[in-house]
Amino acid sequence: MTQRIAFQGEPGAYSHEACHKARPGFEALPCHTFEEVISAVRDGEADCAMLPVENSTYGRVADIHRLLPESGLHIVDEAFVRVRISLLASPEANLEDIHTVRAHLVLLPQSANFLKQHGIKGIAAADSAGAAADLARLKTPGEGVLASALAGEIYGLDILARDIEDHGHNTTRFVIMAREPDYSRRGKLGMMTSFVFEVRNIPAALYKAMGGFATNGVNMTKLESYMVDGSFTATRFWADIDGHPDDPAVQRALEELDYFTSHLEIMGVYPADRER
Repeated sequence: MTQRIAFQGEPGAYSHEACHKARPGFEALPCHTFEEVISAVRDGEADCAMLPVENSTYGRVADIHRLLPESGLHIVDEAFVRVRISLLASPEANLEDIHTVRAHLVLLPQSANFLKQHGIKGIAAADSAGAAADLARLKTPGEGVLASALAGEIYGLDILARDIEDHGHNTTRFVIMAREPDYSRRGKLGMMTSFVFEVRNIPAALYKAMGGFATNGVNMTKLESYMVDGSFTATRFWADIDGHPDDPAVQRALEELDYFTSHLEIMGVYPADRER
């Protein structure tokens, strides 16, 4: 039986590309929202979920840190996808024919130099892959879309230009989540552990909680805070560290962290991606 991986967006979205890269043998299941992606896995419609957590240009993905701890799912892997932007158009169109392009709002400024050089006006769309589907259906003369090369493949559009983004570093990090955790040691580059916690309401609680990682030599690659339930006083933290919870140093650091927290939950243990 073919395994399925759920993602948010239309076929050809960058999340779909991440599915192809990280789980090439899986059938990709498109969903309208992140909540639908999570529900698809919880309800057994899909075996795992591909969810974006942060982008090297735009920071963390809105709402994702609120959704993941409440999802009931566990991180089992991570994937990094370079956002490579292609100019797509109807078959037989030429670059000089294109005077407008549609794309998700975040893609337009990333290709500003190319669009200016060719005198092309950008128009914001709700979804780049969706804009590609619309163009394939409507065949609007003089119009193109900015999207992934995969979207061009799926909707039968020609690629008039590839890699037109102004900067070559724009990368999105995704996590792959499943119904059951996987604490097995795997991969060649070591393990990562992600967890969320809330500190106790005592002076210098965060400082003291973080001290255990420093004294035990555990590298923390990420620490972010966000409000809980709209409260200005209740703050939850998301952290990523190098290592496995069974490593003696990590074990000691987590024990010390637990002493200063009112809530501590491991979100997943997974192999570090080679592009980290």
